[in-house]
Amino acid sequence: MARVCELTGKKTISGNNVSHSNTKTRRKFLPNLQRKKFWLEDEKRWISLRVSTSAIRTITKKGLSAYLRALAKKGHIVKV
Repeated sequence: MARVCELTGKKTISGNNVSHSNTKTRRKFLPNLQRKKFWLEDEKRWISLRVSTSAIRTITKKGLSAYLRALAKKGHIVKV
């Protein structure tokens, strides 16, 4: 399974490890993804999503329905 947040689209990015001698080797920066169940009040059901922790914090602050509406307004396609 790809390491991509289902809501924000955050994914693995690449960069360098830099040693003390300034030697650079390639590495990956992985997003902090968690599998989380959310209660979707509009449909009265649970949904399971693989989301980043920053998305979880935003959902906690705004609410799931408001967050999904904001994503849809920005043009992100959200399959729930």
